[in-house]
Amino acid sequence: MPILRQIAQLGQPVLRRVATKIDNPADAALQALMDDMLATVAEVDGVGIAAPQVYESFAIFTVASRPNPRYPHAPEVPPLVVINPEIVWMSSEMEKGWEGCLSIPGVRGQVSRSTKIGVRYLNRTGDLREEEFDGFLARVFQHEFDHLHGLVFVDRLESTRELVTEREYLRGLRNQA
Repeated sequence: MPILRQIAQLGQPVLRRVATKIDNPADAALQALMDDMLATVAEVDGVGIAAPQVYESFAIFTVASRPNPRYPHAPEVPPLVVINPEIVWMSSEMEKGWEGCLSIPGVRGQVSRSTKIGVRYLNRTGDLREEEFDGFLARVFQHEFDHLHGLVFVDRLESTRELVTEREYLRGLRNQA
């Protein structure tokens, strides 16, 4: 049965390490970690979570996009487990968008990301997958991919003037509705 994991907060060294690649995705402990990550991201209304965020420095993350209070227009897709990901190509077209992070609660920022990406990864059964993502899903993938390389979204800001509190971000969303 999955357990809810504690989420590492900015300042924890695990968030700044390069994650270790996975040799055997079928390992029972790794499968349990993946289940825990899926349960944790659902519990906290996230749209993705990386293993370093639950204190495990492994090259695994989830993309679990669905509408929620912070991302009311997020597409609903089945949760995806991504192991040893590579970004094969990125579009030159960039777009700024609001990002937050479960490891940096209470803060949002405008981050520029490629609008389309081509990726390669192993799924949780170890099968090689190649896919293309665009829009919000491309943003989530890039955000979680950064976590595996010791980066957080604030490292990608062009200016700290593009930071807002969660409260002001949510106020802005209500005013747009």
